[in-house]
Amino acid sequence: MNNLLSQDFEKALLDMDRRAATKILTQACESVEPIVFVEQVIVPALEKIGDDWDKGRIALSQVYMSGRICEDLVDTILPPASPNRTSQPAMAIAVLDDYHALGKTIIYSSLRASGYELLDLGRVSVDELVRQTIEHKLRIILISVLMLPSALHVKQVVERLRLQNCNAKIVVGGAPFRFDRQLWQEVGADATGTNIADALTVIHRIMEEMS
Repeated sequence: MNNLLSQDFEKALLDMDRRAATKILTQACESVEPIVFVEQVIVPALEKIGDDWDKGRIALSQVYMSGRICEDLVDTILPPASPNRTSQPAMAIAVLDDYHALGKTIIYSSLRASGYELLDLGRVSVDELVRQTIEHKLRIILISVLMLPSALHVKQVVERLRLQNCNAKIVVGGAPFRFDRQLWQEVGADATGTNIADALTVIHRIMEEMS
């Protein structure tokens, strides 16, 4: 994939131009496998957009719509039943004891747009998250929070899961973990991230460790 194509695709996303993004994907997939386009164009574009938002260069609405557009596009070329998705470890994302769901939605859309399959558990309590983790045999759980009390509840999730001999990897994100860079370790999480690029990097690393 050439850099110009990637730049054009990123511009289409930032302009929230679904038609232009679709045209680029369609033309590219005439000569390369869809998964190649996902890995070499979509993932880098989302990582760049996430980094630009983290640095205050673009609006949150652009990040959100970029993720949604890419999610829709990837679903047309890499459907949920694709072996590239189903061979992945069971993974889910949730908002824990909080009402702020935008961060979760952005990460959820961006991960799916990057070829990952994961459940969206919505807003859950500690009890519900533990129950669903066991029920779905989840191996990776992404937890989003806005308020500090919600962040501290992650420790309860970790402790409850360990008591049930569940070693699912816990990845946390949200304002409390931005303000206190050590908080993720204090609550017993396995990793943290502040943006889309971090989430993609962490998930990729965890999956490599599991393989």
